[in-house]
Amino acid sequence: MLMTLAKSTKGDRMSTAPVQGGSAEVQFLQRDEGRVAYDVRGEGPLVLCVPGMGELRSIFRYTVPALVANGFRVASFDLRGHGDSDASFSSYDDPAAASDLEALIGHLGGPAVIVGNSMGAAAGVLVAAGRPELVAGLALVGPAVRDHPTGAVTALIQRLLLAGPWARAAWAYYLGRLYPGRRPDDFAEHRASVVASMRRPGHIEAFRKTTRTSHAPAEARLEDVRAPALVVMGERDPDFRDPAGEARWISERLRAEVVMVPGAGHFPQAEYPEVVGPAVVAFASRAVKGA
Repeated sequence: MLMTLAKSTKGDRMSTAPVQGGSAEVQFLQRDEGRVAYDVRGEGPLVLCVPGMGELRSIFRYTVPALVANGFRVASFDLRGHGDSDASFSSYDDPAAASDLEALIGHLGGPAVIVGNSMGAAAGVLVAAGRPELVAGLALVGPAVRDHPTGAVTALIQRLLLAGPWARAAWAYYLGRLYPGRRPDDFAEHRASVVASMRRPGHIEAFRKTTRTSHAPAEARLEDVRAPALVVMGERDPDFRDPAGEARWISERLRAEVVMVPGAGHFPQAEYPEVVGPAVVAFASRAVKGA
């Protein structure tokens, strides 16, 4: 395990400008109970970007240009009941997301480097452990790959906040807390898109179901992953009591390199794209070469 403290780096072919919303057509993959949405940019080896609970595929709007500029074909994906994906499914947990990733990689032609944020990291772990031939590498950003103890009072408060018509406002507020460092210039617009997505028919109930996900299945398979792995963690990620300790714990099981991003929270790829972009590009380049 190698832990590095990331610094701002400018590469020759690195872009920190966000992807513009209309630059790639949304596409749909039909599943048994509905459709999942994705878009594809660029040409080359496949990279699949997977957001976490309550987020959209546009959380990778700063990461995608860096990967495309360095010769990758990048697919960004919306979880079930999020963004442009349908909210008609019976399951919204990690195994369900992993099954969608497997289907999408098969549809697009893999193997793929999976870049998973938060819950998306857990789904990536399940794919890498269960279908190793589909995964060339696994980059986990702010990874939620195991459950952490939550007090009964805290759990009750969280359930009440998400139970009523104020759930969208509660999540919008919480999203702001996940950016303790430098918010991107378009943070307000992005957060508005997240809230607007939750107004779609069935989406707020799908979100509530997603919040009940257990990451125990991913934790149980961590040591079965054989693909090269990278852990990117914000030093101030409020989802973890000890972000550096959590990154170290995950890396020991995956034999992964760790990149700690000073000042960053749960979405370092949006807070400090000039740091995370180069780290993900370098890792993906090594992974596809089998290095």
